[in-house]
Amino acid sequence: MTVVIALRCLDGLVMGSDSQITDPGRGLTYPDQKLHPLGKRAAWGGSGSRAVLYDLEQIFGSEPESILEADDIGRALQARTVPVLEHHYECFIEKVPAQESSGATPATYVLAAGYTGDQPFIVDIDPHGLIGRHEGTGFQAIGSGAPMAQQAYTLLENFNMSDRGIDYGLLGVLRVLDALAVSSPSVGGPMDLCRITPEEAHHLSPDEVAEVREQVGQWKDREQKTLDVLFD
Repeated sequence: MTVVIALRCLDGLVMGSDSQITDPGRGLTYPDQKLHPLGKRAAWGGSGSRAVLYDLEQIFGSEPESILEADDIGRALQARTVPVLEHHYECFIEKVPAQESSGATPATYVLAAGYTGDQPFIVDIDPHGLIGRHEGTGFQAIGSGAPMAQQAYTLLENFNMSDRGIDYGLLGVLRVLDALAVSSPSVGGPMDLCRITPEEAHHLSPDEVAEVREQVGQWKDREQKTLDVLFD
């Protein structure tokens, strides 16, 4: 199971993902990077076929500025993603002789967030090549863990993350990811976080993620203390 999340905050954007890859054909799980830079002020992640995502990583990595400087960021991502999807769909061999079906499929989702000029964007491309824009709602998740991520984020809605600064957004995204890791064995760490402002996209180091997790722990402790005295 994969989950990649994008959240709009008052002064920036946060992207986060787990790093556990499940290979149903071989019955394996292993860690891999799911968040990638997209130029200096954006990032992207994907879920689905590793072959498709590898090709997209080469394309997005070789021409990030032309994507971000396009008049329509959604169309720019779509124009590069759809031909890759079509190629893999055309070449995909669904049934392999003398081998049981592995459940593999080239279907792939892409989620990108960042800034074009001073305007934030949250864009996804689905396996049909359709564009989704999510700056208005301020939250989007892709991957097989997306429904649970949406539900977990809804439970945090009263904290009004979109009206708070980006440091609060990091706490919210990591809390959602950690909640999914507890509830689903196929979501696993280490968790990746990216802090995106109009100036830069900063991918947090493991030590920085650990600091954010410590702050999440303080948040939970204060919630517990509030609940303890609620009926006093």
